[in-house]
Amino acid sequence: MKVCIAEKPSVAAEIAKVLGAKFKRDGYFEGNGYQVTWTFGHLCQLSQPHHYNEDWKKWKMDYLPMIPDHYDVELIDDKGVKKQFKVIKELYKKATLIINCGDAGQEGELIQRWVMGLCKFKCPVKRLWISSLTEESIRKGFEDLKPQSDYDSLYDAGLARAHGDWLLGMNATRFYTLKYGGYNQMLSIGRVQTPTLSMIVSRDMEIENFVPKPYYVLTTKYKGVVFNSINGKYDKLANAEADCRKITGQPFVVTKITETKGSEQAPQLYDLTSLQVDCNKKYGMSADRTLKTIQSLYEKKLTTYPRVDTKYLSDDIYPKCEGILRNLKAYSNITIPILSSPLHKSPKVFNSKKVTDHHAIIPTGVEPTRLSESETKVYDLVIRRFVAVFYPSCLFNTTTVSGRSVDIDFKATGKTVTDWGWKKVYKNNKLADEKEEITLPTFSALEKSSHIPSVEHKETTPPKRFTEATLLQAMETAGKFVEDESLREAMKENGIGRPSSRAGIIETLIKRGYVERQKKNIVSTSTGRQLLSYIKSNLLKSPELTGRWEKKLRDIESRKYSRKSFMEELESQLREIISNG
Repeated sequence: MKVCIAEKPSVAAEIAKVLGAKFKRDGYFEGNGYQVTWTFGHLCQLSQPHHYNEDWKKWKMDYLPMIPDHYDVELIDDKGVKKQFKVIKELYKKATLIINCGDAGQEGELIQRWVMGLCKFKCPVKRLWISSLTEESIRKGFEDLKPQSDYDSLYDAGLARAHGDWLLGMNATRFYTLKYGGYNQMLSIGRVQTPTLSMIVSRDMEIENFVPKPYYVLTTKYKGVVFNSINGKYDKLANAEADCRKITGQPFVVTKITETKGSEQAPQLYDLTSLQVDCNKKYGMSADRTLKTIQSLYEKKLTTYPRVDTKYLSDDIYPKCEGILRNLKAYSNITIPILSSPLHKSPKVFNSKKVTDHHAIIPTGVEPTRLSESETKVYDLVIRRFVAVFYPSCLFNTTTVSGRSVDIDFKATGKTVTDWGWKKVYKNNKLADEKEEITLPTFSALEKSSHIPSVEHKETTPPKRFTEATLLQAMETAGKFVEDESLREAMKENGIGRPSSRAGIIETLIKRGYVERQKKNIVSTSTGRQLLSYIKSNLLKSPELTGRWEKKLRDIESRKYSRKSFMEELESQLREIISNG
């Protein structure tokens, strides 16, 4: 009998339906030569410290660092988990082939291999690797099952992450709790959690310690348009007012008019982080809620695999895109205009070299039914982003008008859209960004007339507090502020945490009382600040250093680095942390 194991009962049900395993049993489906069972996400966990050494049950400085010779896995102590594990173990005993149908990612691989290890199975194992749960995708995946060994490096990276998080979390939490928390308060430390907290605290302290500095801007109004002095900011009010007096009552002359044509391509497709960012910015949805919503859409076969960190599609997806677009009946008003000719194939969208295991999040073309409010919002974002990439660029003209009064030069800029291009996808939709169009009146060179100069009093402003959107972007770039989309893409390898784990990190910080939500902002608490003040080690606090660890985990996955080296380096850093406090 072939035994298939999925990560959730709902996914198992979809696979069973395609395979013809029609009969529902207790804990699995059966039929047509297949048994299809499931886990509930993680059934297993790494063993607690006292499993390796009875003395480690006690929280004592003398026992730190706790570094096991090996790491064992145990079943989670839960009645439902134990019951389902017993079902899986019995099925594995009689299996002639196991097909790992876990989620196609690092965590999914870890979940299933830990279960297999505890079951002590003896039969061959194949891997189902799919990016959507449509019938076509599942059938094609079963026609092209991969050897389990193809994903050994993926499992190795998952193990390194789990072992590293255990090693640092268990030891650093005990060390700082014993040194500063005593028996009154547990101080939780984590490989990703702590540098994320550090970013939030640093930003909050920067805001609170910020001292605004005044500056002054000279402007003048001519034909209803505000022109700015090209002298920029004035540090002294007297200088700005002196220039203002100099030109008051003097004519304003238009010296030059230039027009340049510009274009703007559609934004790239969504990866998980950029989708979470947009959902937070536009709808105030938390990263965690967005993740759960897009996971639900994936399980309803409406969108592709969500836990991805690429914004590209492989070239073999291009021929399928027309069919997907034609199936989006509810969006025919924006799909029909691009289906009358071959679809545009942009290198910003299609690039097989930028795709490893999974491609960007796109719709499958399956027609939705009964979506919740949050599902409707997220689905709409994914659809419009997918449709937009096949539209031409948005075209515009930028008009710059230069002028002078006495010897002071001014400038005003206007922007007129000549072809909305991809922005038509968002026209009449609240996500449309039409404020960029600033139309100037007609000017002619050397025209001259009166104007109204003035001095504007301004102050420098502090940086803004983190929202979930900006915090996710900071985690993606290891705390470095990067606006350029392509540069952010290039920096992902050094981001902290995985796309699928970042929402959980934010929720953990909130749950432990280290940060809190204040409307849309994420703000550190006194507890979080106090914890961070205890930590002297940059190894624990620095997003950049944590980003380097993350890069090494990716290198393990791509077989460029070894788990053994990663753990040896982490053990050395841990000893340094405990030695130096």
